[in-house]
Amino acid sequence: MTVAARKIQRIFLTLTLGNTLAASFIWGINTLFLLDAGLSNFEAFAANAFFTAGMVLFEVPTGVVADGWGRRVSFLLGTVTLAGSTYLYYLLWQLSAPFWSWAVVSVLLGLGFTFFSGAVEAWLVDALRYSGYEGGMEAVLGRGQMVSGVAMLVGSVAGGVIAQATNLGVPFLLRVGVLLVMFVVAFGLMRDVGFTPERSTHPVKATRAVLSASIENGLKNPPVRYVMLAAPFSAGVGIYVFYALQPYLLELFGDPHAYSVAGLAAAIVAGAQVLGGWMAPHVRRLVGKRTTVLILSGILDAMILAALGFTRVFWVALVLLALWALISSAGIPVRQAYLNDMIASKQRATVLSFDSLMGSSGGVVVQPLLGRAADVYGYPASLAIGGAIELIAVPFLLASRRQRHYADAANAPAGTSNAGPQPA
Repeated sequence: MTVAARKIQRIFLTLTLGNTLAASFIWGINTLFLLDAGLSNFEAFAANAFFTAGMVLFEVPTGVVADGWGRRVSFLLGTVTLAGSTYLYYLLWQLSAPFWSWAVVSVLLGLGFTFFSGAVEAWLVDALRYSGYEGGMEAVLGRGQMVSGVAMLVGSVAGGVIAQATNLGVPFLLRVGVLLVMFVVAFGLMRDVGFTPERSTHPVKATRAVLSASIENGLKNPPVRYVMLAAPFSAGVGIYVFYALQPYLLELFGDPHAYSVAGLAAAIVAGAQVLGGWMAPHVRRLVGKRTTVLILSGILDAMILAALGFTRVFWVALVLLALWALISSAGIPVRQAYLNDMIASKQRATVLSFDSLMGSSGGVVVQPLLGRAADVYGYPASLAIGGAIELIAVPFLLASRRQRHYADAANAPAGTSNAGPQPA
């Protein structure tokens, strides 16, 4: 890695650390926060569904910002929007506001995150290539996931402990403060390198162009299309499981006010994310195709969720949670590298944002569906149903594998075949 590439990596890791730390202050207690505000399970997960609906709604317009005004501008707008909408969430909790207001602000939270999705990853990949880095992206993205996991570990544990020592609203205020600090850091460090924004004076036309490019370079590209079509099932279930485990573990623990236990659950996921990020390039060196990792990850995740549906022992549930998070985390950098190697630089942020849109669209449907299942049948049954839904992603991943794209075997172990369509 060149000196310039190392500098880009350091900036990426700094931004990842700060942003994840800010976001994770509430991840361990978000569902408890919503339930404490007077929402039912269905309403709490419906509020989360409105959050993912906001991501679906704004992914393409914010993609225009990333590709037309720059990835740096998109990041800065994301910090401000997310800080403001998080503070509104805090106010709603104080006022015991009606459900419709939670739905509106949840959409704004989704808007904040769409400024980040695709833009940061696209900034990293383009800047690294421009700086002369020619290695596999699993290593760098894996490091990013490790840093993100450490930040999540610290933030989620701190959020749970602080909530228990004070109240459920304080972690939300901490998130606002750290996001404002990250605005200043990104303003000083982040520059668009290896990418020239193409500004348009016609936002509507630009949005249509971005949507058209997303479809042309995403859904119309068979190996990319099938990975994207798998996303609603895997991502939708993953979002639900993460937030459902908070009240579920408290239920198993026997103390509904032990918020630090909910933070512990998020911390376990964070620790698994660190280990998974480290494992990703090592796992990649053991197999010839990236889709092998993705398919096995989906099957094993579904089996673990089914097992979670039958356990009634707190410590067993924690072990299963750790395994689920570890397997999921090890597959994420491999999936990211697979997609990035199939996307041209000019459309990178656009297609990655559209991929995020596909995953979020699954959350819009899956979260309230499984939340309702939790109301009627209990959390264990809802987790088992989630495992069955995640299995639907596997045939799509198999279809992507059958396209034999060069990216599936890129940077493969010595002695394996790299046969398949090469990049233009």
